[in-house]
Amino acid sequence: MGRAKEIIVKVIPSKIAIPFIKKHHYSGKVVNNSCLHFGAFLDGKLHGVMSYGPSLDKSKMLGLVEGTGWNEFLELNRMAFDEYLPRNAESFCIAKSIKLIKKNAPQIKWIVSFADGCSCGDGTIYRASNFVLTDIKPNYNLVLLPNGEKIHKMTLESNPTTPRKELGGRCYYDITGGKFDFKKYVEYVNGEILKGFQLRYVYFIDKRCKEKLTVPIIPFSKIDEMGAGMYKGEKVTQQERHIMKEGE
Repeated sequence: MGRAKEIIVKVIPSKIAIPFIKKHHYSGKVVNNSCLHFGAFLDGKLHGVMSYGPSLDKSKMLGLVEGTGWNEFLELNRMAFDEYLPRNAESFCIAKSIKLIKKNAPQIKWIVSFADGCSCGDGTIYRASNFVLTDIKPNYNLVLLPNGEKIHKMTLESNPTTPRKELGGRCYYDITGGKFDFKKYVEYVNGEILKGFQLRYVYFIDKRCKEKLTVPIIPFSKIDEMGAGMYKGEKVTQQERHIMKEGE
């Protein structure tokens, strides 16, 4: 683990977390539902942020684990780290943040998170952090705008009346006639739907919840079988990833 053990993980305010995420996360954006932010500090400076909050589609996520109460799970919805932190730092920081949640919010029984296999990665950090894989599905919900910006369908449909820059100040509903019509939006902005996969991972703080999981746990080998592997924005197989690690 090396210097990773020297990292200090603690709760930080949104006014510190949000600028860091916007600067270092590949999307350049934060999730509006984020309400709990952890900072990773090394040598007295902030080098990473993990943001948790309720899922955007909370009612659907509840059913993943039978008997889950409305406020008994969280989504890890943003992670951003700079290049200063040592190897294995990400999984170390996640583990520390989960320990703090367990200690200070004992009602939280499990955590869900998603890996973006369209433009980032397939969840290497989650696998290293003892999350289980519970879903791999084709993702046609991410659009690439002509200016290079990427926007997710859920971002649009969770705020359909908010004025948008790429629409010249008009809102999503203005373009779609008051309906959820992602295809129409993509055509209007002359965008390109990015092809790839979304992978869903779950971590059980309360280990008894594993027995109440309502979907199968998927073996990691399925990622390669479905061609869903991605590492740092490039398509890759797990075998290729192992070769890269051996060369480091």
